[in-house]
Amino acid sequence: MPSTLSALASSRGIKEGLLFLSKDKQWVNEKHLALCRIASPTFFEQKRAEWFLQQFRALGCEASIDPAGNVIAFLAPNASGPYVAVTAHLDTVLSPRTPEEVSTRPDGSFYGPGVSDNGAGLAGLLAIVQVLKKMPELAGLTAAPVFIANVGEEGEGNLSGMRYLCRQSPLANKIRSYLVLDGPSTDHVTCQALASRRFEVSFAGPGGHSWSDYGVGNPVHALSRVITLFAENQPEPIEGIKSSFNFGVIDGGVSVNSIPNLARAKLDVRSESPGRLDVLTELLETCVNKATEMENAQATIARVTAKLRETGSRPGGQLPAGAPILRYIAAVDDWLGIRSRIDCSSTDANIPLSMGIPAVSIGAGGTGGGAHTPGEWFRPDGRDSGLKRILLTLSLLLAE
Repeated sequence: MPSTLSALASSRGIKEGLLFLSKDKQWVNEKHLALCRIASPTFFEQKRAEWFLQQFRALGCEASIDPAGNVIAFLAPNASGPYVAVTAHLDTVLSPRTPEEVSTRPDGSFYGPGVSDNGAGLAGLLAIVQVLKKMPELAGLTAAPVFIANVGEEGEGNLSGMRYLCRQSPLANKIRSYLVLDGPSTDHVTCQALASRRFEVSFAGPGGHSWSDYGVGNPVHALSRVITLFAENQPEPIEGIKSSFNFGVIDGGVSVNSIPNLARAKLDVRSESPGRLDVLTELLETCVNKATEMENAQATIARVTAKLRETGSRPGGQLPAGAPILRYIAAVDDWLGIRSRIDCSSTDANIPLSMGIPAVSIGAGGTGGGAHTPGEWFRPDGRDSGLKRILLTLSLLLAE
């Protein structure tokens, strides 16, 4: 592999591409700022998708938006498979209320919702397209690249864009591997998909006045019991297997002196073991039933009813240790002097990995933090190293 990589890096086309990534940094920074100023919350990615469609076409790509809302771009018209897909998700957990909420500081840092996750990945996607369009065409390729800005990665999007690509899209059977660009840092290579499930727990009752209707079953009280029971009755941990849970949203009620008629909570559970997710799901069902019984046992007038609904499920999967895509990245990292580690996380790569399709999720360079918070930030210093890593890895995948 090192000799193959050395030969590749010294070829005219790649050499020019690597030099271009070292020099033309301002263009990438400008595109990064522009895309992040377009609000793109999950389920409402259309405006950013349309912007990407225009950008791909301006770079000379054949581009379109598929039925799921993903933006698909080919370097040349009438490109035929097989393909290697380079993807980055369009959606963000938080979105700027105004474009000015995303800003740059005198030191070149970006601040605002989504600038790191996934502004960094999306800017990297455009940068790689631009450099490939400027480079002489590579020889000896066995696949063509396809570039995809996809929807539905975050939260309740439930990986909808990637599910469509892998299972329903006309491209599904033609894509032989996925290179997912998610966030900035180059210190991780996500090749194990972290399985997760999301639930909404809700309680309903007649509601009423806090004094005159006292004794009516209270949905908020019942919901609070579910959370307490679930948190205090976690199964014994399994050595070497990490699991987590989080009640991330709670809502219900209208005033301090009104018994609410509805209360809801959203729960996220994750585990490196799919079997552990089943155990946690059974525990949740038990806690909901127990909390309902406890609340109704003390209600003297009217009772509450409970509903448990699964809102999302992300499958697990893992690349074998000797997978070619991992060997390529390891060789590229060694050549560039990048120190990285194998990682387990929940990303768009979950879907292809669960189907046995080679896929990794990597950062697109630079550094960032505060993801999913109003204080999110990104620094472009060192971004070119991450972009060179993507270019070299993609080139190896296209020639394998």
